[in-house]
Amino acid sequence: MYKASPNRRAILEKSKSVREKEAKQTSNFFAKHLKRIYPITLQRSTSSSFSLSSISLSLSQNSTDSSATDSTSTLEQRISLALGLISSPRRRETFVPKTIPQQQDRRLYEDFKSDEPKRCNWITKKSDEVYVTFHDQQWGVPVYDDNLLFEFLAMSGMLMDYNWTEILKRKELFREAFCEFDPNLVANMGEKEITEIASNKAIMLQESRVRCIVDNARCITKVVKEFGSFSSYMWGFMDYKPIINKFKYSRNVPLRSPKAEIISKDMIKRGFRFVGPVIVHSFMQAAGLTIDHLVDCFRHGDCVSLAERPWRHI
Repeated sequence: MYKASPNRRAILEKSKSVREKEAKQTSNFFAKHLKRIYPITLQRSTSSSFSLSSISLSLSQNSTDSSATDSTSTLEQRISLALGLISSPRRRETFVPKTIPQQQDRRLYEDFKSDEPKRCNWITKKSDEVYVTFHDQQWGVPVYDDNLLFEFLAMSGMLMDYNWTEILKRKELFREAFCEFDPNLVANMGEKEITEIASNKAIMLQESRVRCIVDNARCITKVVKEFGSFSSYMWGFMDYKPIINKFKYSRNVPLRSPKAEIISKDMIKRGFRFVGPVIVHSFMQAAGLTIDHLVDCFRHGDCVSLAERPWRHI
């Protein structure tokens, strides 16, 4: 049997001592900094230097997923992921773990890495860019321009046939067809113009919908004569202040509201068409008469600030 010389044994023992010291320092560093994210206590395990079962609870959606992770993931993979998450922002941008063993871990890593702002949860990674832009720039911003209010009213009525994404993709076509939604110009459209718009396959609007928009433009011109502007008429129902809701979950956001019921009844009396409470509420949300961004959405505070400007309505 091979026997190491005294000098060789001394060197090996010294090397072993250095490795144990480094391992202890790494253990203390890991336990110290991991608490920045996970309020847990790392415990010794007979099978490894650390017990990461409690971490897997944070990296998974439930305890069942966690158990599966414990049985299939290696300690090295978990430490690699956790150290990446607690690294500095600059380092985090370039950190890519060699393997991300579980789907839940991968989803957590992607969410942590993302610099995207927090949005209403109906905006997802699959949402079309035009819809995301509408949410980020227009939806919920208080509107006081007659033409834009008319445009939002017309598009809200189209929700009976299409969703917002489909409507927004054709927005420029609608603007061109309906003269930038100038109520005076649309109100003067005759049968020829109505037929041309309805027959345009790119616009994809039934003739009844086109006639509805033209009829509503005529109603707006009458409202302007009485109230001075369509904006004054609409905002008068709100006492010139939008309703600021603080919904936390999308399930709390209503499809209609008491205020929408009141506005709908008055508009119907004045001859407006396709202005039921649900359509009116959608119009109110888009035009910022009611702010229905979820409270944790980055646009909620922005829209509230715009709504609270002292010169907001002219």
